[in-house]
Amino acid sequence: MSRVQNVLVGTVRSALGWVPAQWLPGGTPDPLIGRRGEVGRQAARLDGDAKVQGQARFAAEVPLDNLCYAALVHSTITRGRITRLDTARAEAADGVLLVVSHHNMPRVSGPSLIAITDPTAVGNSSLPILQDDQVHYNGQVVAAVVAETQEQADHAASLIAIDYAAAPADTRFEEAKSGARIIPSLLMERNHLSLGKAERELARAAHAVDNVYRTPWQNHNAIELHALTVAWEGEKLTVHDTTQMIASEAATLAKLFGLKREDVRVLSPFVGGGFGGKGFWDHQVVAVAAARMVGRPLRLQLSRESVYRIVGGRSATEQRVALGADAEGRFTALIHNGYSVMPPYGACPEAYTLGTRSAYRAKSFEILQRHIDMAVVPNTFMRAPGEAIGTFALESAVDELAHELAIDPIELRLRNLPDKHPITGAPFSQHAPAKSWADGAARFGWDRRSATPGARREGEWRIGMGCGSGSFPYIRMPGAAVRLTIRRDGGATLACSAQEMGMGTSTVLAQQVADRLGIPLDAVVIETGDSDLPPAPMAGGSGQSVSIAGALLAASEKLPGELLPLAGNDSPLAGLRPGEIRLGQEGMASAADPSRHESFRSILTRANLDEVSVTATGTPPLEMMKFAMHSTAAMFCELRVSDVTGEIRVDRLLGSFDCGTIVNPRTAASQFRGGIIMGLGLALTEETLLDERSGRIMNPTLADYHIPAHLDVPDIEVMWTGIPDPRSPLGARGIGEIGITGVAAAVANAVFNATGKRVRDLPITLDKLL
Repeated sequence: MSRVQNVLVGTVRSALGWVPAQWLPGGTPDPLIGRRGEVGRQAARLDGDAKVQGQARFAAEVPLDNLCYAALVHSTITRGRITRLDTARAEAADGVLLVVSHHNMPRVSGPSLIAITDPTAVGNSSLPILQDDQVHYNGQVVAAVVAETQEQADHAASLIAIDYAAAPADTRFEEAKSGARIIPSLLMERNHLSLGKAERELARAAHAVDNVYRTPWQNHNAIELHALTVAWEGEKLTVHDTTQMIASEAATLAKLFGLKREDVRVLSPFVGGGFGGKGFWDHQVVAVAAARMVGRPLRLQLSRESVYRIVGGRSATEQRVALGADAEGRFTALIHNGYSVMPPYGACPEAYTLGTRSAYRAKSFEILQRHIDMAVVPNTFMRAPGEAIGTFALESAVDELAHELAIDPIELRLRNLPDKHPITGAPFSQHAPAKSWADGAARFGWDRRSATPGARREGEWRIGMGCGSGSFPYIRMPGAAVRLTIRRDGGATLACSAQEMGMGTSTVLAQQVADRLGIPLDAVVIETGDSDLPPAPMAGGSGQSVSIAGALLAASEKLPGELLPLAGNDSPLAGLRPGEIRLGQEGMASAADPSRHESFRSILTRANLDEVSVTATGTPPLEMMKFAMHSTAAMFCELRVSDVTGEIRVDRLLGSFDCGTIVNPRTAASQFRGGIIMGLGLALTEETLLDERSGRIMNPTLADYHIPAHLDVPDIEVMWTGIPDPRSPLGARGIGEIGITGVAAAVANAVFNATGKRVRDLPITLDKLL
């Protein structure tokens, strides 16, 4: 996040603007685009049976001999230093093997902070981990206890006596705003963008809205708690972890503990939910160090409270959105600025303005984020970080402007859809939000909506409809690699260190392998979840699947070069070059004459080999630098609000998406619905309550932090355009995060349509409607 990065990214984009598209990745569309095969079919999850039957083993379930257990102790002050740390009672308690604190913790440096330019950097915090007596935020790890059982460790942790010397700390959002700083960039984008004179155009506009929207702190609540099981064998380290960044975690642990990279193995075949929170935090470093100190395998599973204390979530924000429009509703000014929290020891800006940049065309733009330094757990990425809450503010403002103009909210959006990126001028690789809106409105029955707020009633219930637009950028991460193996039995194995967090990664990879090679789906074996395999990128940014797809495409193009020499002169393929070969029908054939074909089984049998493997890395993702590439969503909500209690009951939700090729409709629908449910929580129930006197989280349990339960979730319908993106592998773009974007705005706008009350402060609770 630097000015140098801004210059470099800008230079690359400018240079690529002059490069013919056919010279870049995606210049020639992926040959699988448009083919009917396994891709596009509703294949069942490969791991479905294992999970349903309880056979899928997670990190806290790995059986090891002589296993011991750890528990963490968290600070109860916000900032200051430890003046007394008495561990005598804890050390004397039954079963206790070790108490770890800054007095005996091995010297380790902090991990490198997450950075777009360094795929091996995974740290969410630059703070030292049990290296000194300093406390930086309320909940920081200040000690750990290792014991024979988890119960003994938990009990002993409660016996540690700690005194502190507290120091002043910024814990109030409003007061800390005065010291807000402006960072140069947000991920890969320039932070401050100014095009035209937006404030002047706003003042001159025939119609305008200018309001402040607020979103709360939110916490991660994956089903599987953060856990790891650690085993040392001499200078070799094996870690079973709940992580969505396997390869980079292994590299980080090797660096921190002075090990060779090949001597560190991280295993995570199943991750029970991540959403951005299953990254690299203090507990991994503490557990690995403690296991080395006691000389035994060790398990550390965070309690739900510990997750809240040391694993960051979504930052609170205050966002100003101002829109100016002419008499026809064409935007003349779009202003989006405000505040979010990112401590200087953190690395994850809550980039709520990123989606705004590509959403609508306007005569002028002014976009800027300010970051507040508060003494809190460092925030991190949380499903559609920035986009989820940024679309609430932007799309609420669009709805407000539509009401002032007396224009249908969908029509106002359609009038302002861009035909190229509104700020950079880059062409869209594929962009069909208008179709998403038309298809979704027809399916949802938008024509039944009353334009007059509060006009529809059923007894005590006021009924309303609302909509909201969402977007999420296409991301194909550099460095993704796979090993593709052809076996003599005619099957194939694909291996990489991908993370399976429940979204169906293994299943969609198997579908791709089957179609690339022309073999049955049940002949494909997928190996993932192991850092010893070729490195896959982290599961984040909705980019893992398409990144691996690019590596698989590269491997399939490399495969003929390995197999042709084995085929020999007796093969129908004799004399052909690799570039003249096409894979399919369980073997290879001449592209010019498909009758010249030989099966993989025949080639390997003649060569007397059991298997042949190729390892390949995907091409640099230059397509995302030349083109504007975004998945988009049109969200619809119908709900009712009680005149008596203010209760909101959401009756229907529909998401209409434009996300390129849908590789597996079954798993995609699950991803879309899961995102929409998280959006429902964002809108109505989720809020981390921070005591602004102490910076302490007050509701660190699922009894007090309210996520949507089954009875809160209505009928959810999803649909998509299915139009391939010609610039991406398979024609696909990410779908993991687009589902949450636009949902909160659709709910809030439906509440306004039902009641006439505009809520600009999430979550929408009863007190805001009575």
